[in-house]
Amino acid sequence: MTSSELWSRETADRYDAEETERTSAAVLGPTVDLLAELAGDGRALEFAIGTGRVGVPLRERGVPVVGIELSEPMAAVLRRKADEDTLPVVIGDMATTVVPGEFSLVYLVYNTITNLLTQDEQVECFRNAARHLAPGGRFVVELGVPPLRLLPPGQVAVPFDVSDRHLGFDTFDVVEQILVSHHFTRDGDDGRYRRGASRHRYAWPAELDLMAKIAGLYLERRVTDWDGSPFTQDSPQHISVWRKPT
Repeated sequence: MTSSELWSRETADRYDAEETERTSAAVLGPTVDLLAELAGDGRALEFAIGTGRVGVPLRERGVPVVGIELSEPMAAVLRRKADEDTLPVVIGDMATTVVPGEFSLVYLVYNTITNLLTQDEQVECFRNAARHLAPGGRFVVELGVPPLRLLPPGQVAVPFDVSDRHLGFDTFDVVEQILVSHHFTRDGDDGRYRRGASRHRYAWPAELDLMAKIAGLYLERRVTDWDGSPFTQDSPQHISVWRKPT
């Protein structure tokens, strides 16, 4: 097992309810459109498929999808949406688990590569993607750009959500490239908040390009969002596509 923290049954059962914005047509439409375009007539492999937020609608679009997922409770939630014949899922980590066959697309969305807490594991994730790709196939990663420009000298915390029901902020260890994402979520109307935290290893786009090069992949395109908007120095995230040579 890699250093990824394992998602519990409690977390898995409430995951979809807490991610309603990212399951909206406005978000999923462009996501599935681009992934289906990149997959073409081939198969797609999703690393860390989770509850199937992206994998299930991509399969419904007609793209054969296989998933790898570390958390059995997350995969169990996916099973409520699609059976094994429709969308096979292998329990394992995305850095080392191998599934049969070749794929025209391997993809990893929503910052999930940061669940691997060491650079070596992230490099192995790229190598594992390359291992599964057919010649000419593509590896896609959706990842935020580390917001270190928002840190004044001596400050280690950056808020990312302040609302009536949720307070979220990240704290940064800039030496180890580790951020801890802190969440305070109000579950009911009694004023009580549930506290949660998760660790992540952040990486810059240029660092990911070097990981891809180590794995034998080259950068084909980088955009800010699934709709294809250009990537700039002010982009808060990126969608990067690396390709395996033919």
